[in-house]
Amino acid sequence: MELRQLRYFVAVVGAGSLTAAAAELHLAQPSLSVAVRRLEEELGVALLTRTTRGVAPTPAGRRLFQGATRALAELDELGVELRRFGEGVAGTLTLAAVPVLMWHRVPALLRLQARDAPGVEVRLLDPPPWQAIDMLRQRAVDAAAVMVADAPRFAAQHRDEFELVDWGDIPLVAALPPEEDDAPSPLPLQAFNARSVVLPSRTAAVPSLPEAVDEAFRRHGIIPAEIRSETTIQASLPLIESGMASGILPDPDGASLARFRVTVRELDPAPRPLRAFVLVRSGASKDATLAGMLRRVIATRTPDRVRSSIR
Repeated sequence: MELRQLRYFVAVVGAGSLTAAAAELHLAQPSLSVAVRRLEEELGVALLTRTTRGVAPTPAGRRLFQGATRALAELDELGVELRRFGEGVAGTLTLAAVPVLMWHRVPALLRLQARDAPGVEVRLLDPPPWQAIDMLRQRAVDAAAVMVADAPRFAAQHRDEFELVDWGDIPLVAALPPEEDDAPSPLPLQAFNARSVVLPSRTAAVPSLPEAVDEAFRRHGIIPAEIRSETTIQASLPLIESGMASGILPDPDGASLARFRVTVRELDPAPRPLRAFVLVRSGASKDATLAGMLRRVIATRTPDRVRSSIR
């Protein structure tokens, strides 16, 4: 059985007449009669009873009509769904984003995604940056969002393997224990002289926050009393909240650190910001669903130097 034959048969039964069905299908009536007769021959059973008033389905014809109607409806529905994939408004995407970007920027992206493409399911993972890139390389995720210290160098290193979408600056701010809520704003960078400072562990694969802070301290001659190393930014925050250390941390949108019990201040002079990138495999942006998400990444990029909630 061919789909064309089933559509013809359903049309004939629905119209109750070969002549009426032929007009509906824009076919010559003899051609439609031949198509139905060949279907009966292939199945080895009579499907229609011819009468002076038209045609009526036999018991076998009624069974075929029921099954064919259901199958054709499912195929039509499948076609609509697949066209939605092609339009980028249906499907599934997996995004691996470093945790700091999960605090505010990813939710802003998901809000746009839900508004513009509610049929696209976005699955989230929050690995460290080097692991996010490896997962993208191994096709375990569709996109990876990371923060880097040296954007030109990072882009030059990865542009042959990935497509990179610039997600904008990630400013660095002072994160002080909560009892230092009388600290001036902006806080002089020199205030970190002789302080205990906590930083996440560094990795040669993706130079990020530790390298940016080192560069700021070196450029301005700042020598902390000690630098403590923790595995991640999240692991650093309890030390700051407890008063055991201070930190310089990324605050992507001027609001991300507000959820923690720390005192946040802009710095003077301000360290060079990190840069956020969203990476996809080379050529992957031709996929309409992924291309739509990348357009929304650009739409949620916070303009440089926009700060709203830091005193």
